[in-house]
Order: sequence, then C-alpha cells, then structure tokens
Amino acid sequence: MTASRPLLVASAFAVVYIVWGSTYLAIRIGVQDLPPVLFAGVRFLIAAPLLFGYAWLRGARLPASRRDWVIIAATAILMLVGGNGLVTWAEHWVESNQAALIIATSAIWMACFGAIGGRGDRLSWAAGAGLLLGLAGVALLVGSGLHLRSAPWFAYAALLAAPVLWAAGSVISRRYPLGCTPLMAAALQMLITGAIMTTLGLALGDAQRWTPTPEALGALIYLVVFGSCIAYGAYFWLVHEVTPAQLGTYAYVNPAIAVLLGWWLLDEAMQGPQIAGTLVILAGVVLVTLASRRPVRGRSG
Repeated sequence: MTASRPLLVASAFAVVYIVWGSTYLAIRIGVQDLPPVLFAGVRFLIAAPLLFGYAWLRGARLPASRRDWVIIAATAILMLVGGNGLVTWAEHWVESNQAALIIATSAIWMACFGAIGGRGDRLSWAAGAGLLLGLAGVALLVGSGLHLRSAPWFAYAALLAAPVLWAAGSVISRRYPLGCTPLMAAALQMLITGAIMTTLGLALGDAQRWTPTPEALGALIYLVVFGSCIAYGAYFWLVHEVTPAQLGTYAYVNPAIAVLLGWWLLDEAMQGPQIAGTLVILAGVVLVTLASRRPVRGRSG
C-alpha cells in the first residue's frame, strides 16, 4: 500500500490540475443560459448523492460526532457556497480566463492562513514578498478589467473574496481531521451546499429564468461528474495527504489550462495590462509556494 501512495497522489494531482482547469470554461458556458445561483445549487444537489453512494459502497459511514458535522458544515459554507458559489455567480460577467487567474491567489491565502496559530508554519520573507507580488498582480488585472469595463465591479469583488474563503476552508479541513472518510465529508459538503444554493436560487426567482440549452446542460453534466464527484473528491483527499504548499500548486496550473481553453473554445483574449497582471500573479504564487516548502528557522516544535 505504501508503494502505491506516490502514484495515488500523482493521479489525484493530475485530476485536480486538468479537470479543475477546465471547469472555469464549463461554468462560463453554463451561466450564459442558466441563472448562476440555481445552476450551482443543482450541480451540487445532483453530485452529492452520487458521491455519497460511491463512498457508502466503499464502506464509508456518516460522522458520529457533532464536532465533525460542525466542521463539515463550516467548510461547506466557506469552500463551496462562498468560494465556488461566488466564482459561478461572477462568471456571468467575467470571462473564464480572468476568473481563473484571480482565483489563483488561493495558494497565497492558503499559505497565509496556514501560518496562523500555534500549529502554523511561519511565513518566510520570500513568502511575504510573494504575497505582496501576487496581490499587486491581482490589482493590475482587476484594475485593467474595470478600466476596460470588461465586467462590473461587484463581479470582481466576488472573485476577490472567493479564494480567501476557499483557502480558509481548506486550512480548517486540514487542521481539524474528521472521523469520517474524505469522500463522505465531500459528499456531505456538497449536499449542504446544494440545499443552500438551490433554496437561495429559488428565492431569487431563478426557476423562471431556467432556460436549459444543450450547451448549458452539457456544462452542468460535466461539472457534476468531473468537477464535483471526481476532481473535488481528489482535492479533498489531497487536503489530508499533502502539505498546504504542495496543495497550492494547483493554483498556477489551473489558470494556464483555463486561459488556453478560453482562448481556444470561447475566443477569450486579454489586453496588455491584463497579461502583465497575469504574469505578476503567477510569479507571486510560485514564489509563495516554493518559499513555503522550505523550513523557516526559529520555529520550534
């Protein structure tokens, strides 16, 4: 079993890298015809029982303690309702390539939140420099987008908040291990998220705006099967198997895939200042990730 672990980790990373890089494109296609809040809710309501059934057949059982339920609910709200939900809503206006690049800062926030508390890994000066560099790149990318009126300010605000919430939920998941398997926890997170987002979407009147097209339904099916069941299950497993810095590497692979797919399939392009912001963001994320892998002197225990 030990010999197979590196292969499992590599396979899980490959799924997260490739599949999640393509989900930005699928979300962008879906929200062109379907209201984003209900779209996100239905996605998770369908995915939850599929993943739950698979986990149950593999021997997973429901959490036995109240503590586990609280952590699952909290991380569901942070990562899926807050993180993923805001991205889905924002992509109604923001192109998929820009959304993916802003979300790349989740690796930076993950390293920052991972340094908080007695069990945290103190950030080095290089990681701090990477943080500032990444934020400067985001400011350049968002500023140029607003100047070009690519999308309204509130869509960019949602994208700025999404990686912060996602990173907070990821760090909480790692620091407070659950009594159930990662797959069961992921299924329950999706069930909670689907219930919240669907209820909110119905309250907003999204049912009247639900006009399914073949393209939108195809995007929904892809997100359910690949984005939620397969890739999110792999990600949540990795949360408990690798360090936050290693986990954060997906944040600069996903945007590259998203930008390529957006250019190839949706004719998405970026202006000069946006390209500059892209390079600065990725440089900051790489710097933070590499710096976080090195032990910081002076930290005890």
